Amino acid sequence: MATTSDKTLVNVNGVTYRWPKKPVVVVCIDGGDPAYLQQFLKDGSIPNIARFMKHGFSVVADGTVPSFTCPNNMSIITGTPASRHGISGNYYLDVKTGEAVVMTGPELLRGDTILSRFADAGAKVVSITAKDKLRKQLGKNLDVSKGHVSFSSEFASRVTLKENGIENVLELVGMAQPDMYSMELSWLVLEAGSKLLEKNRPDLLYLSLTDYVQHKYAPEEAEAKRFYEHLDRCFGRLAELGAIVALIADHGMNDKSNAQGKPNVIWLQDILDAQFGKGDTRVICPITDAFVAHHGALGGFVRVWCTGKATPKQVIDAIHGIEGLESVLDKETACRVHDLPPDREADVVVISTANVCIGASEADHDLKGLEGHRLRTHGGVSEAKVPFILSEPLNDEYKLKAGVATLKSYQIFEYAINGAQR
Repeated sequence: MATTSDKTLVNVNGVTYRWPKKPVVVVCIDGGDPAYLQQFLKDGSIPNIARFMKHGFSVVADGTVPSFTCPNNMSIITGTPASRHGISGNYYLDVKTGEAVVMTGPELLRGDTILSRFADAGAKVVSITAKDKLRKQLGKNLDVSKGHVSFSSEFASRVTLKENGIENVLELVGMAQPDMYSMELSWLVLEAGSKLLEKNRPDLLYLSLTDYVQHKYAPEEAEAKRFYEHLDRCFGRLAELGAIVALIADHGMNDKSNAQGKPNVIWLQDILDAQFGKGDTRVICPITDAFVAHHGALGGFVRVWCTGKATPKQVIDAIHGIEGLESVLDKETACRVHDLPPDREADVVVISTANVCIGASEADHDLKGLEGHRLRTHGGVSEAKVPFILSEPLNDEYKLKAGVATLKSYQIFEYAINGAQR
């Protein structure tokens, strides 16, 4: 907690944070694979990010596996791995009920968020996310009646003081309500963050975008460039307003289509049903959420529960040699290797290679939204490398700390608050 005399320290989930001397803005570029930055740095399209990287701090960090939106956003906002905060996918199977559970409820998130602990200590904080599915977990225990803000651009037209700590967001940003599948959904997040930084000067802001563009466009495509050019201008504006700007991603993105442009899919449930019979195993695709048009619920990480006579070892033996699978792990190994919560893990974890995705049963996946585009998606180890960028250089203490180990994406708040302050 903060000290009562000078409010210099805040402890969150075992990490001690100093009091920010100026505003800190952490931006999660959803789907922000390092390949996009490499492309646009090369052609000079993102001068503000280039300046951050040259004069501030920049590395490629390890994200949380599975490399999905919910686990990584919760790692970032709590400063902990999934084994601590408990959110290990967008879905998991509740073995007591046999039902697949959406993992977006704040009651499922273990531990405190960095925003809520700083708010309790007297800081003014802001959380803005593109997709409303993240809002309640990001805003866990955050009392918006005390001047804090928490809303999504998905529902920007519906915000209220009681629910979100703000009203008239569309008037504030001068934008119409964006479509769910649009660049503007992310742009509204950044525009609102800039307006609130300028108007209210909060101490901490967390701005989480959507990966619509990265799912649809490869780095060399013009629309991806247009998106990143706009992001870059927004990041420059945040820095101009006097904030330390920290850029991170929740996951990367890979093309997982074949030479004919069709999704390169391993239909794992169909394979297991053929081997063991229907009902003997249950494949859950934890990338699944309410917005699957751009990925068809296909990702690089799936879970298998043994619900009949087949044992985990038998399942592993049956599929471990399939081309396109990078690893097939039992629960204990998966939890140890990827730092996952055992009580929410499956009997078997299956991870694909960079160019392959995994589905459940072919009949259960609607791929109409992919027509006309190559499938670009994520979830595996191959999409877990993410950019970690600060607009200002590290102090000596954190230069030393950064040099002794590979950074984790969930350390971004710590480095932005403790490391980028003199």
